[in-house]
Amino acid sequence: MVRSGRSRFAVCIECEMREIKKPVNDAMYKKLFDIPSDWYKENHFLRSVRFQYGRYGDLSEKQIEAFKKTVKEMKEGKKT
Repeated sequence: MVRSGRSRFAVCIECEMREIKKPVNDAMYKKLFDIPSDWYKENHFLRSVRFQYGRYGDLSEKQIEAFKKTVKEMKEGKKT
């Protein structure tokens, strides 16, 4: 499966998932990213934020809050 989104190039989801599956050493981020891998496959935004962390090693406060909000929405959606 391939996505293009806003980027100029198509990106293979499996390629992004390889980056996402790499270990996280920071305790705060380890807890933040501890969600089912299926959620990363289903949600481009979650995948994008996790990919950016893997690439740059840090996230902005706005990225963290938006990630938490999206995870919360997905949890609530799975309950219904």
